[in-house]
Amino acid sequence: MKSTEPIAATSGVSRSTRAAAVLRVTSGNFLEQFDFFLFGFYAASISKIFFPSTSEFASLMLTFAVFGAGFLMRPLGAIFLGAYIDKVGRRTGLIVTLSIMASGTILIACVPGYVSIGLLAPALVLLGRLLQGFSAGAELGGVSVYLAEMATPGNKGFYTSWQSASQQVAIVMAAAIGYGLNQWLSAQQIGAWGWRVPFFIGCAIVPFLFILRRSLQETAAFEARRHHPQAREIFSMLLANWRTVIGGMLLTAMTTTTFYLITVYTPTFGKSVLKLSTSDSLMVTLLVAVSNFIWLPIGGAVSDRIGRKPLLLAISVLAIFTAYPALSWLADAPSFARMLIVLLWFSFFFGMYNGAMVAALTEVMPVEVRVAGFSLAFSLATAVFGGFTPAVSTYLIQVTHDKAAPAYWLSFAAICGLCATLGLYRRSAGRNASAASA
Repeated sequence: MKSTEPIAATSGVSRSTRAAAVLRVTSGNFLEQFDFFLFGFYAASISKIFFPSTSEFASLMLTFAVFGAGFLMRPLGAIFLGAYIDKVGRRTGLIVTLSIMASGTILIACVPGYVSIGLLAPALVLLGRLLQGFSAGAELGGVSVYLAEMATPGNKGFYTSWQSASQQVAIVMAAAIGYGLNQWLSAQQIGAWGWRVPFFIGCAIVPFLFILRRSLQETAAFEARRHHPQAREIFSMLLANWRTVIGGMLLTAMTTTTFYLITVYTPTFGKSVLKLSTSDSLMVTLLVAVSNFIWLPIGGAVSDRIGRKPLLLAISVLAIFTAYPALSWLADAPSFARMLIVLLWFSFFFGMYNGAMVAALTEVMPVEVRVAGFSLAFSLATAVFGGFTPAVSTYLIQVTHDKAAPAYWLSFAAICGLCATLGLYRRSAGRNASAASA
């Protein structure tokens, strides 16, 4: 699967400073996932503060709906902010996305509860999530393309894997803070005000992240391009390549669904469904994030050696056939040990698949719309699949009375990934054959 133009292997940074460049560019990913995870983990507290209801299920569903609504803004962010980044450059565009994301974070952290300001409270929380979603729509694509364009030859998968790896650091930090709060504060204190503490910590690190990102250099690949298309041209090219975008969305469905299942939804699943302690759920989440961090660069490096397609196909098949048996085994006798084993297995899926998938998605997109195309495909997958995983999982368990029901959703996403891999590589082979005969 090849793009219309090779991604440059060099950028404005020297070999000795590549690690620092990776840190700078992935800083926004850290903030994004830090806040997303917090919203999912403290869903029960947020539901009582902003969405009070006589039904715990209804209150929680409203909270997860607002969480998912942010993902509906991602395609818009991908189109408009992605086009902006393709036009003005990776560095400037990524500073803008971080600014918008920080605004949403501060809003959610500071808005008073329903008791204080009534319906304005949930409305402002929704606005904060929409701002975060709009920004995140182009953030992932911008970061992934930057990493791909600065990668050394033959190591693109390894470099792009750090986009997702930075998110795992955020989850480890958020889970560790939550674990500490759970030890120091009572459940009543956490529900009343303690849940805001991690959000305020996220606000406090925003200035540091701006300092890191402002020191970014533009990639050599972007600077070498003589023509930077206007927004109208980018929109036209996206429309012309709609099959690639849809294929990319289905390719990404597997990774977004798995990720939100094993991170954002895990604390709620462990506490509300499996009836495990909050500390157990947090510790599992923390260890899963560490596992993700390990498997992601391994997946990227393996895909650099054996190719993207074999790895994507193998992991998709494994997920299809093992997701439900694994969750059923956990649901039959819930325990910390079983939950850890199952989610570490799913972590292996996520890390290996995503390590190959991100590089593949940067390769298939035409160079002129590389950020916009990647961002739109990823955002559509997150909006349709990943972002609503907590809500879909909660609903499936409610209607089927099967605690392992989230596996149905994960298996369906894996089928989408399998079909997309076969379809995209078949089309790529056909294009290459046509070009050779011509």
